Amino acid sequence: MPERTRLVDLVNARLERFLEERATQLEQIAPELSVFMGASRDLLGGGKRFRALFCYWGWHAVAGTVRPDDLLAELDTHTDLPSVIEAAAALELFHAAALVHDDIMDNSDTRRGMPAAHRRFEADHARNEWTGSPRTYGTATALLLGDLLLGWSDELLDAGLARLGDPRSARAARAEFQTMRTEVTVGQYLDILEEVAWRDAPETDLLPRAHRVVTFKSAKYSIEAPLAVGGLMAGGSLEQVAALRAFGLPLGVAFQLRDDLLGVFGDPSVTGKPAGDDLREGKRTVIIALARAALPAGAVALIDELLGDPDLSEHQIATLQATIRDSGAVETTERIIERSVQEALRALEDAPLSRAARAELVGLSDLVTRRTT
Repeated sequence: MPERTRLVDLVNARLERFLEERATQLEQIAPELSVFMGASRDLLGGGKRFRALFCYWGWHAVAGTVRPDDLLAELDTHTDLPSVIEAAAALELFHAAALVHDDIMDNSDTRRGMPAAHRRFEADHARNEWTGSPRTYGTATALLLGDLLLGWSDELLDAGLARLGDPRSARAARAEFQTMRTEVTVGQYLDILEEVAWRDAPETDLLPRAHRVVTFKSAKYSIEAPLAVGGLMAGGSLEQVAALRAFGLPLGVAFQLRDDLLGVFGDPSVTGKPAGDDLREGKRTVIIALARAALPAGAVALIDELLGDPDLSEHQIATLQATIRDSGAVETTERIIERSVQEALRALEDAPLSRAARAELVGLSDLVTRRTT
């Protein structure tokens, strides 16, 4: 736990320095660009830094097999550790960009208890009584914010990889990051597609298609890819990186399924998002596919009628929640989460990874799958 806290502090400090540098750059262009810095700081000021943690422990899993376990204690002398901190911070910038774009596509009002970026910019437009549509301005400005954050994540990653001791390791880590970026983008499209084209698929395909979204939109980039980036930066062997992937992918699936449960049943005062937000957005998640497969035709018709209506009342939300609970989908999802976690933990057994990293990854597996936010 102390090492986890120190790592988060180091990543936060690097992000703050990076944002200060970019604030100066934008100020030299035009003072009006400060809107991007305010939104960036607010967005990056929250979050649990899971991707940064997995990146670091992926690196430690390999580097810690030949060096002392407490590698953060060697920060001033370990030549590659600053590079790892920068890569971990870059992953957090990438995540922030993905959240901005995701909130636009989902038409979300809030993020972490605050207005989503596009809503924030809409409010700026309305408050200043500018001409044109607040909605159009808000969406366009948020798109640009997401693009900025995406570009900045590349800049920070490149800065870290440029001073990594082994150029081959740097190239391998960069290739992993690029693959992750592609997978997240197409995974997001598959998510959007399921919301509008699910009727075109046979009923028997809906569950595997929902699992496909889980895998590529979230599971791989949330845990598997950060672990692999870190392991590759340390020069991990094929066997070591394969072990990290075998742990990371099923844990990433469990992580997203927990998120899906919170999207339907989460407490707004804890999650920072309205109750039943995924129901209003029409998310065709694993939970929905499981519920539809288990329910009689009348209940399925009710789900299909209400799911995706942005104006769902609190009563309708409660009705959908009760229908999903009655189907047994919640219990089934919990069992899938538990099986996925156990699969991930088995991958660590006798894996050629550092003892300290394996122990920390076990702890993180519990943290990311039993959370309430």
